[in-house]
Amino acid sequence: MNDRFMRERPILPLLLSMAIPNMVSMLVSALYNIVDSFFVARISEQAMTALSLVYPVQNLINAIAIGFGVGVGALISLSLGAGDRAAAENAAGKGLLLSTVHGVTATVCSIALMPAFLRMFTQDREVISYGTQYAAIAFSFSVIIMLGMTFEKIFQSVGWMKGAMLSLLCGCIANILLDPLLIFGLGPFPALGIAGAAIATGLGQCITLAVYLLLTRCRPLPIRIGRTRLRPDPQRDLRLYTVGLPAALSLALPSLLVSFLNALLAPYSPLYIVILGGYYKLQTFLYLPASGTVQGMRPVIGYNYGAGEAARVHRIYRYALGINGLIMAAGTLICLLFPRPLIGLFTDHPATLSAGETALRIISAGFLASTVSVTASGALEGLGKGPQSLVISLLRYLVVICPAALILCRRFGPDGIWHAFWITELLTAALAAWICRRALPAAPSPCSAPQKGI
Repeated sequence: MNDRFMRERPILPLLLSMAIPNMVSMLVSALYNIVDSFFVARISEQAMTALSLVYPVQNLINAIAIGFGVGVGALISLSLGAGDRAAAENAAGKGLLLSTVHGVTATVCSIALMPAFLRMFTQDREVISYGTQYAAIAFSFSVIIMLGMTFEKIFQSVGWMKGAMLSLLCGCIANILLDPLLIFGLGPFPALGIAGAAIATGLGQCITLAVYLLLTRCRPLPIRIGRTRLRPDPQRDLRLYTVGLPAALSLALPSLLVSFLNALLAPYSPLYIVILGGYYKLQTFLYLPASGTVQGMRPVIGYNYGAGEAARVHRIYRYALGINGLIMAAGTLICLLFPRPLIGLFTDHPATLSAGETALRIISAGFLASTVSVTASGALEGLGKGPQSLVISLLRYLVVICPAALILCRRFGPDGIWHAFWITELLTAALAAWICRRALPAAPSPCSAPQKGI
């Protein structure tokens, strides 16, 4: 497999060819999240509340897996662009080894702490029982999650987007099919309730990893992954975390935000926790396609940055920004036109439907502005500038929204929290544009830089 196409192909076709498989993967992944919540909500509203409360910890584990994988993928792309294949192979091998360590640690800690974590937000014994039951099974697959995500970033870093798409699709489709069978006991399957949802998720993740392993044997990657590349190299190992840790923290911040907002909403009514949990399931359907664009952009922008192609770096970023803007505009329109049916996927309670309809319409006002923050963060990660990306995420998920939500909820109640979302997106977009403009490499003037195809 030749990786030079990331430097030589016209930018727009290249970016679309890298992004579209990721968009398809992310949309199916979002669909499985929606389906999972849809079936759990049919068990009871307490089960859906439990799933909403477990979500921040689940998202934290995924954040660690994805974030570290981003660090691995960025280092591989930068190394390949600079022509250092040995460094790329070292990053891949070390990434898989360290991901296993991360997975074992996440399993032990998350299962042990879950009962105390749930009691911070509810004293309902049924909710706590559902939550601990789901977590004990779902978090047992943490090693599988970590390895699967690292393989995904390795595949993406060398431009094999279709391989990554196939692996993820197989796991997500299996999960969607297994959910009703294991939750409700259709055919020969036992009715396992919320435990069935957790088992279906874990089995789907196992299938995804199995497909990655099968593909590497059928069609070897352009970089070798073996024990010979596992020799200690403190400088390169540190670089994995220099990009990976900020990326993981950026992805983990929504978990902290959800927990913070749940604490603000809980005194009003449990229905608002259901709404917030439902919104975060729905917003994955919007932001995951945008993430697909970002994931397609990262290896391309990193490769060209490593190769010294500053003009292409700027143009790649602008095209990604435009694609994500179209996605966010479509999401805004859907939420404004169909908020009630969307919230109806998670509840049939009239009061929850009415309040959820209002929440979606308010929050969606910030979707288009978030295009800048999402794309800028991804570009910075692809360039290996993890700390700058982290600053944008801190602004978006902590520094601005938490004080805004706290102040506005005291003045306007739960609706004030929904208004804090769009206010945060507008302020963060302005700051993200400034940060990204300073961090991107200086592009040569149009007069001195030959224009390559778009």
